[in-house]
Amino acid sequence: MNVLLWAAVVVIGGTGSVLRFLVDGVVGSVAGRDFPAGTLVVNISGAVILGVLTGLVLSHDAALLAGTAAVGSYTTFSTWMLETQRMGEERQRRKVAANIALSLVLGVGAAALGEAIGAHL
Repeated sequence: MNVLLWAAVVVIGGTGSVLRFLVDGVVGSVAGRDFPAGTLVVNISGAVILGVLTGLVLSHDAALLAGTAAVGSYTTFSTWMLETQRMGEERQRRKVAANIALSLVLGVGAAALGEAIGAHL
């Protein structure tokens, strides 16, 4: 690992986190804030992208930059868990169940779809 690679991780990672903030904001303003649709869209789109990258079979450095720096900073497990926990505290059981089920089912499906796309590129 050289300094240039780590600098790229920092820049790409920062860009991914800003993009997550923007996508979440746009989706939240359209869909409302009753359900964490912004986080769902971010994580599902990130799963597709990561699946594509996996299907491409990138080199180690390219996978680090694209997968870890870009997609890893774009997607958010911690926000998903916090939003789910808060809905649980508010006794919104159906929303909690929907958030967990949608995230898991759509996330796995999105990653598989992305990997199939990547394998054909």
